[in-house]
Amino acid sequence: MKIIFNLLGNIADEIADKLKDSVSGIFHCPVEIKVNFSDLAQAYEPERKQYSSSKLLASLGKCERGERIVGITDIDLYVPRLNFVFGEADVVSGTAIISLYRLRQEYYGLAPDGALFLERATKEIVHELGHTFGLEHCPNNKCVMHFSNSLADTDLKEAHFCSECRPKIIL
Repeated sequence: MKIIFNLLGNIADEIADKLKDSVSGIFHCPVEIKVNFSDLAQAYEPERKQYSSSKLLASLGKCERGERIVGITDIDLYVPRLNFVFGEADVVSGTAIISLYRLRQEYYGLAPDGALFLERATKEIVHELGHTFGLEHCPNNKCVMHFSNSLADTDLKEAHFCSECRPKIIL
C-alpha cells in the first residue's frame, strides 16, 4: 500500500514532511508528497466564504490499486449540511481531503502550538483514511474514527484505531 499526499494550495514543506512521517508510522507504508493541483477557485462558494470539500474531493481523481490519495489544504471546507468540516472521504475512489484551517490554535485567537497542530492534522488524516478503508464512525471517543464535531473531540481522541476498528479495515 502507498499513501499519496496531494497538497492543494500553499502547504509548508516542513508541515507536509512531518505529517508524512507520522502517517507513515501509523500505517507502516510509504507516503509520497505531490504538489500538482492549484485551482481551488472552482470549489469556492462566495455566499459561505468557504470551499466545497466535495468538489475538491472529486477533483482528486481515483486511486490506483493499493493507493490512497489525501488532499491536504489550508482553506475552510464545508459540506452543505454542516457549518464546516475538518475533512471528507470517498470510499469508492479511495480519496480523502482534510483542511488544516481550523486545526491551528491561531484560528481561535490562541497562541500557536505547533505540536498540537500536527497532532490534530495527523488525527484528521488517519480518520479520513479510515473511511477510505471502509470504516464508519466509532462510538469510542478515544478511537481516531470517533466523529469530531469540534476541536475538543479531535483533541480527546487518539491517532490510532481502537481494537474494534482496526480489524475492520478493508485493504
